[in-house]
Amino acid sequence: MWNSLRIAAISSVIVFFSGIFLAYYAARLPRAVKCIMDVVLTLPMVLPPTVCGYFLLVAFSPRRVLGSFLAAHGIRFVMSWYGGILAAVVVAYPLMYRTARGAFESFDENLAYSGQTLGLSNIYIFWRIRMPACRQGILAGVVLAFARALGEYGATTMLIGYTPGRTATISTTVYQLWRTGDDSGAFFWVMVNLAISVAVLLVVNLMERRQKEQKRLWA
Repeated sequence: MWNSLRIAAISSVIVFFSGIFLAYYAARLPRAVKCIMDVVLTLPMVLPPTVCGYFLLVAFSPRRVLGSFLAAHGIRFVMSWYGGILAAVVVAYPLMYRTARGAFESFDENLAYSGQTLGLSNIYIFWRIRMPACRQGILAGVVLAFARALGEYGATTMLIGYTPGRTATISTTVYQLWRTGDDSGAFFWVMVNLAISVAVLLVVNLMERRQKEQKRLWA
């Protein structure tokens, strides 16, 4: 469980910052460039997770140029728990990117223009005006990315395998326990995963309800 939570949490942080950064600039690109960028960044969402894991395995294998270069500097993604972070980022990134881009595209740019006329910096406008206005879409992207990373199996199995105490996650443990006939153990971890997912969704719902109440008070 600890391995799954840290992989999901770290990958969600990476996906959050990189996702809003690229989504912000993608929303401002010409349509043709945006289309190409969308295809590249959201391709893992339509590819089977095992295919994504295969590409990662080929790219970061110690027998390949990139993998051997990283291994020479003490970085090894294959059969290591932090390789699970890489796999989770790849499969969860499209969810964050698409929802964040949609939120940025629906933002009223007149608010940003008003801030510029007041002499506010672009950084201030982004974090204090644009992000709060797009908070619902951003929050939805983070939750979806975390849930996707927490339940990732295909790409994770291809890249880091299953080693108890090292690379095992909840998803891979469920499969291994089921494969060995331990149905009670598999069911236990299924319920653990379900409980974590429900808790995350409940927190999000509470945050959304609080935000609606605040808007109602201000109105």
